[in-house]
Amino acid sequence: MFIKILAAIFASPVLMRLLAWAGGERLKNWAGNLEYSTDRLYAATSLEQVRDYVKKENRLKALGTRHCFNNIADSKDSFLSLKPMNEVIAIDPTARTVTVAAGITYGQLCPYLENKGFALHNLASLPHISVAGACTTATHGSGEKNGNLATAVSGLEFVTASGDLLKLSCERDGETFRGAVVGLGALGVITAVTLEIQPTFAMRQYVYENLPVSELKDHFDAIESSGYSVSLFTDWQKQRINELWIKSRIEPGMAFDATPEFFGAKRATRNLHPIAELSAENCTEQMGVPGPWFERLPHFRMGFTPSAGKELQSEYFVRRPHAIEAILAIERLRDQVSPHLLISEIRAIAADRLWMSPCYEQPSVTIHFTWKQDWPAVSKLLPIIEKELAPFHPRPHWGKLFAMSPATLKDAYKKIPAFIELCRKYDPQGKFRNDFLNRNIFDS
Repeated sequence: MFIKILAAIFASPVLMRLLAWAGGERLKNWAGNLEYSTDRLYAATSLEQVRDYVKKENRLKALGTRHCFNNIADSKDSFLSLKPMNEVIAIDPTARTVTVAAGITYGQLCPYLENKGFALHNLASLPHISVAGACTTATHGSGEKNGNLATAVSGLEFVTASGDLLKLSCERDGETFRGAVVGLGALGVITAVTLEIQPTFAMRQYVYENLPVSELKDHFDAIESSGYSVSLFTDWQKQRINELWIKSRIEPGMAFDATPEFFGAKRATRNLHPIAELSAENCTEQMGVPGPWFERLPHFRMGFTPSAGKELQSEYFVRRPHAIEAILAIERLRDQVSPHLLISEIRAIAADRLWMSPCYEQPSVTIHFTWKQDWPAVSKLLPIIEKELAPFHPRPHWGKLFAMSPATLKDAYKKIPAFIELCRKYDPQGKFRNDFLNRNIFDS
């Protein structure tokens, strides 16, 4: 009985609040660059607790795995964590869907799906992030025919400001559903997500070094279509792409012919990290070694520090036809960018119909920056980068650092007015808003 009581106490939101206070350190995001505005952190272990907590709080934000680099998830009032709610609720092999609780991460979900003979269509660079958090910010992965992670969502369940449980589905709710999937935390607290799945598949991953920029300009489409998922890493120096990562499905008609040379780049003879100075031990297996989808699609392995750890990130989406022009525009800034950069990554993502997705109605190419953790320097660079990209009407990643004005965002995201109306429907008093949302969405 003592053990049962102790377990119940440790699972309670009250204790989670006390533990956050007793830790002595301010609550921060994963990278450590952002200190949250309150340490009032509560954890829910059931849907009933979520509903009760939402009802009684005047303002709050749901906090996931804290992989956002800006204050999109920040709160001055209180946080609600659903991390303990990390189970697989149901899998439907006939409909090819899986329903998961909001606290589950891709690193937890993927081995489960593999054991059941299923897979997801896409994964992000790291498996450490939560499914709900990744989808609500349109985090994307790679592949010119692959939509971002949110495009796998076929059903969504969240608690509204009144404490009611709302269930939306792609089939039944149409435009409302498409407005809610990438909800930026503004509609309510996501409690469950239903994802489309497919039969499991195996993959190989090859890395090439020193791809000339001239070859990229002349053969961009061929390079991007060479694999199921393709990433280009560059420090913008020496007129070359440092590393080209090609992830290929081991299926008829999809396998990549890993010749020793590929458009002037040389096939690597050892595993590599995107950041040359770091150990490849943290990265997923390369060198063409076969493996399951979830151990090849991400760049980084579960259980290891992803990327550099202590870093800042920015990312901009441009329409696919403008990709080369946008890439060359950034290359012209190389002497300003490189001293503050760890690495840049270039990826292609398919178009979608989700209102607040950066890929809404446009096939896109992203230019991503992993910065050294020097915010004063980066904050001065972002307006310069955005000015160079302005002719291509870039859309920023919602969870990363940018300097765009609300007016520019409103011009880039045509569905912002409709999204505001949807938020007002389910959260009329702004319970889930914060400074980020007010500045970039509601005050625009």
